[in-house]
Amino acid sequence: MTDRYTKAVNSGFTQTLAKKLGLPRPAVLRRYRAGDSLTVGPVLVVSDGASKADADAIAQTLLGWDLDVRREPTDDVRWGAVVLVLTEATAPTDASEAVLATGSVLRRLAGNGRVVTVSRAPADGDSPALSATRHGVDGFLRSVAKELRGGATGNGVVLTDDVAVDDPSVLGTLRFFLGAKSAYVDGQLLRVGPTADGVPAADAPEPATDRPLTGQVAVVTGAARGIGAAIARTLHRDGATVVCVDVPAAGEALAATANAVGGTALQLDVTAEDAGERILAHARERHGRLDVVVHNAGITRDKLLANMKPGQWDAVIAVNLAAQLRINAALLEAGLEGLRIVSLASTSGIAGNKGQTNYAFSKAGVIGHTRATAGLLAARGGTANAVAPGFIETEMTSRIPFATREVARRIPSLAQGGQPVDVAEAIAFLASPAAAGVNGQVLRVCGQHLVGQ
Repeated sequence: MTDRYTKAVNSGFTQTLAKKLGLPRPAVLRRYRAGDSLTVGPVLVVSDGASKADADAIAQTLLGWDLDVRREPTDDVRWGAVVLVLTEATAPTDASEAVLATGSVLRRLAGNGRVVTVSRAPADGDSPALSATRHGVDGFLRSVAKELRGGATGNGVVLTDDVAVDDPSVLGTLRFFLGAKSAYVDGQLLRVGPTADGVPAADAPEPATDRPLTGQVAVVTGAARGIGAAIARTLHRDGATVVCVDVPAAGEALAATANAVGGTALQLDVTAEDAGERILAHARERHGRLDVVVHNAGITRDKLLANMKPGQWDAVIAVNLAAQLRINAALLEAGLEGLRIVSLASTSGIAGNKGQTNYAFSKAGVIGHTRATAGLLAARGGTANAVAPGFIETEMTSRIPFATREVARRIPSLAQGGQPVDVAEAIAFLASPAAAGVNGQVLRVCGQHLVGQ
């Protein structure tokens, strides 16, 4: 599961040779380590004139996070991040000066730097000019993200329903995008709305909290190895007590994961009719509560549709989609307050993929049920979101033929595959109280892969 090419062109003699030959050099991505600074350098906050008050509020927050914050571009700084605030722009020309100011410093954006836009979502009743402006920010962000180099990324925080820029969920999303936890999230726009009913924004913790899941109990399905094990470790790091779920055949690996995170193991086939009830009973009996459910369990049975057997189709739908629906129904029936559900989708469910009609159906279905479930959970202060990984370096992807694997690695803007921890970091964010205003969304963890963009 190692990208040997990326490692080679960033170290030793092969690094020098790669430079001389002009070979592509994917950057070594900066991932989260406790104690590291949030950004790799000073943060420039720019805005259009009408959005100055919002930009001032964001700058004050960033100062409270012990960041070096500047309001004017200068030539003597290696910038760690640029935050472009366009929340009050109402016409396309309003954004011009701030956008060009952003462009003027991109050559001095540090490796693993960040560009983050803060804007508002289009809404019914917008004037044509306002709608054009708000959609324009989206296109701008996705495009500038493709221009960045050296492991730098660009992402956008999109406010809905008149949410203020100092809302805890807005700030939590901004912090996620600025930091190393979003290393493989690139070219994405995440909508942030009002905090779910029953969870007042004033009760949400500060986005800078190191262990935002302290006191929470989280269930992770498919936790024995790979991405599931990484999710369990990351949720534990953030303070959660973790219930690790996997099939009995994976019992030994499951126990190892549970022991490593100080949690409990539940051997369970998620396709069982009573899987939801058993998960809830285990969490309550062993830990007294259930706060987070991560639907990670999944399988592939790839075949061209013309060659696909009924069992290959049915197995994928049963594990990847029907099981999630059944478990969610049981949890909704239980009436849990403040429950956060995060489901694993896939870029294949967004753009499709040859030989994966069953898998793409199931993952698109995950996106569908996430959006439909969001409103049901919001009524009790909960949320439902999905994470859509692209090419992630796992045991499964290591079995892909070499040439196909290399193409998949180099297509994203970041020119490399992601790591299981990249998916885990996105899930941990969406499971945290800081994301209380993010509901019904799909966050891609794909290095800005071409598909579905």
